[in-house]
Amino acid sequence: MKGASFSVLVKEIGTERTLYTYDTDRELIPASVMKLVTSSAALEVLGEDFRFETTLEYDGEIKDGILAGNLYIKGSGDPTLGSSHMVPEGTRDVFYVQQQFLRNWIQAIKNAGIREIEGSVIADDSLFDTEVIPMKWLREDMGSYYGAGSYSISVFDNQYRLILKTGESGSRPEITECIPEIPGIVFHNYLATASVSADSSYIVGYPYSNDRYLYGVVPARKEKHTVRGDIPDPGIFLAGLLHSSLIKENIRIQGDITSYRLLAEANQWAAKPRKQITSTYSPPLAEIIEIINKKSHNLYTDAILKILGFSHEEKKDEILSSFGKGTTFVKDYWKEQGLDVTSLWMFDGSGVAPTDKVSTGLICDLLLYMHQSPHKDTFFASLPKVGEEGSVRNFLKGSVLQGKARLKSGGMSRVRSYAGYVQKEDKEYVVAIIVNNYHGEGRNIIQKMEKLLISLFQ
Repeated sequence: MKGASFSVLVKEIGTERTLYTYDTDRELIPASVMKLVTSSAALEVLGEDFRFETTLEYDGEIKDGILAGNLYIKGSGDPTLGSSHMVPEGTRDVFYVQQQFLRNWIQAIKNAGIREIEGSVIADDSLFDTEVIPMKWLREDMGSYYGAGSYSISVFDNQYRLILKTGESGSRPEITECIPEIPGIVFHNYLATASVSADSSYIVGYPYSNDRYLYGVVPARKEKHTVRGDIPDPGIFLAGLLHSSLIKENIRIQGDITSYRLLAEANQWAAKPRKQITSTYSPPLAEIIEIINKKSHNLYTDAILKILGFSHEEKKDEILSSFGKGTTFVKDYWKEQGLDVTSLWMFDGSGVAPTDKVSTGLICDLLLYMHQSPHKDTFFASLPKVGEEGSVRNFLKGSVLQGKARLKSGGMSRVRSYAGYVQKEDKEYVVAIIVNNYHGEGRNIIQKMEKLLISLFQ
């Protein structure tokens, strides 16, 4: 802990009596504990029943089975479209189930009487701006599966799986397959193999760019080793997938694929009256929040942050990005609820940005606030039980606190954090604990945090 920063706060629910406190005003990097700030605001503002809607639309007219116009995918920012997290556990062919919405779309197009399309398949990705990744994220995050950008149109968690065949130690692995196949993507392979059990590889690339660079080390002598990265342009990818799927169903398409972004950049976008073919809805926000807090899903969190941004009332001459609107609204919202947000510095909703800052004092105040909320039960249930579920399934396992605490965890390089609720006999407590800039391996500091929490609630 030499040179490190540490903060802990425990308060009793009901009396709000402080039991334990250390440096609770310190502004620290929270990592994924930041998701508590975003997810709780979403429940309060949008409500548990809020759903994203993705619509399939067309312009022009349908006559004798021919659409004299274009087909559109209008995005709503839905991060759950085709998401693997919406597939029931135990499903054998996960990717087949993920594509069910696509089969529904094709059937809806057939039901509309369309057998030929004279125009193009267009991804209407106009809802958010093109700053799909916050400016404060690190280069190592861009291109990674956990650092997938938040677009107006998202699909399959904006992820692909790259299958590698690795040889002897010191050799370069072979890329054998990309699932799903992404047209135009180029992999620059600088990976190495070694006699290790853990994967320490990176896939690095920028949004809208098809170049992806593979660095780091993967285990040797594996017939199938999987690494994951982010889809560079999910809107164009989905338009292409729909285009090729329709052709397979013998629906002719004369035009190509494009998007609002590409047409607007070329000054070729023209708004035309459209008619709706069908809509696809996300699960309710209550289910999305549960995945955010139990699975620590970055894309889900940043998508709802951007939706919250539409509630921000821009001041005169104020120009903010979709992320900027979201973070500004969330901070202002909690300030209006009476929380001291002096320590809150938000640059995303997920906590990936190392410039995000928060104090344990604010986190505990927020937890106390949510305990009185009409959405208390939904928020409480979204936090995983320690030693049993989600990102804390191994934390405090076998201890007196197993199953008696619900905590959101956070972690990045030299950052570890936990926050949530603890039940002890007939009393409940809120707790937040954050450590920054520790030395040594992460598992050592986690063990010491476990020991501290056990001693506090013994």
